[in-house]
Amino acid sequence: MTNDQNFVPNDHEEPEESGQETADQHSQVNEDQGESTDQDAAPQLTELDEALLKVAELEENLARRNADVYNLQQEYNGYVKRSKAEGRVQYENGITKVLDTLLSVLDDAALAREHGDLDGPAGTIVDKLEQTLETNFGLVRYGAEGDEFDPELHDALMNETSAEVETQHIAQLIQPGYRQGDKVIRPARVGVISPE
Repeated sequence: MTNDQNFVPNDHEEPEESGQETADQHSQVNEDQGESTDQDAAPQLTELDEALLKVAELEENLARRNADVYNLQQEYNGYVKRSKAEGRVQYENGITKVLDTLLSVLDDAALAREHGDLDGPAGTIVDKLEQTLETNFGLVRYGAEGDEFDPELHDALMNETSAEVETQHIAQLIQPGYRQGDKVIRPARVGVISPE
């Protein structure tokens, strides 16, 4: 006998393959039917439902836009307030700078007045300048001998003690001070006498 005669075909292999193919096909059919069943189970939206969904979406968009506009208005209002406040500060700083520049002129005018050199038209002009600065900008000269010493208003360059005084006060005015309202432009430079 030859080897060909001993060969016996395996009949069981083919049916297993065909059986497996059949099972795969059957499961595929079931899956396809399941999908169609799931699609059939999904509720269909009516025109009214779609319109209501659209209205809800539009209302949400409108609420968001209204919130954006409100936030923008608040931001703008804050910007306007900050701008006005900063503008006012810059205005005040400008006035202070001009007044500070004029202090040396006012000091010279005060010295000339003390020595009697400020008579006639020149004296009138200086008086008018000082009145204008006080009226329009609140610039006031301060500091005199005998005034009570205040470290926030006066700059003490000298200090003496005496048994005759009970409180610190100005014994000598070296240079007058200037203030604009409550704001000190330049403190008065003074000599102070204190109790022992």
